[in-house]
Amino acid sequence: MRKSVILKHSIALVTILVTICCIFIVMVTFYNLPEAKNKSNEKMGFDPITRSRKNSLQDFKLGKFGEMMVEMLPQDLAFTIFVPSEEAFKRDLRLSLNDSLKQDKFNDTYAIVSRVLGFSAVPRTICSVDLRFGEVVSYDSLSGFPLYVSKDVGGIVVVNRIRSEIVDVRKREIVVHVLDGVIMDADFEQSVLYEETEED
Repeated sequence: MRKSVILKHSIALVTILVTICCIFIVMVTFYNLPEAKNKSNEKMGFDPITRSRKNSLQDFKLGKFGEMMVEMLPQDLAFTIFVPSEEAFKRDLRLSLNDSLKQDKFNDTYAIVSRVLGFSAVPRTICSVDLRFGEVVSYDSLSGFPLYVSKDVGGIVVVNRIRSEIVDVRKREIVVHVLDGVIMDADFEQSVLYEETEED
């Protein structure tokens, strides 16, 4: 009789110990699992055509003309700027770092860049994550020029049919999207083309 009681208590004790060990192993395994890494947070550098990363201008070189555009705006107010890439400034506006920033041409260059800013800046924050795939949203730029913004495959922001190269670069309250082209109205585009034919 006494042996059966001891045996029952031993089985109960072993069962309790095994249960505690299992719980302990599960807890250790669960809490020591490596965290799933988010690829967008792996690198501190800028990855082109990114989806929703809050990169700062310190992590990314915007280019001299792009920096000029950003510096023209107050840094403590919310703005979004669709900045042309350096290549787009050179290709579409004939602005080059070697020539356009010389002292005798700087005022003209500044006027062109500020005019492009008027077409390209919106007084609100527009991040790529706020846009829905395939949906076109209309905004008025600082100059009143209408901007039609959408999100394409892979998180690419498209503005007036110009695709972005880089999105969601931040400088304080300002969000910058770098485009492979220049946003401008027909009159400004004609004046740029006219100046180009004059030079030829």
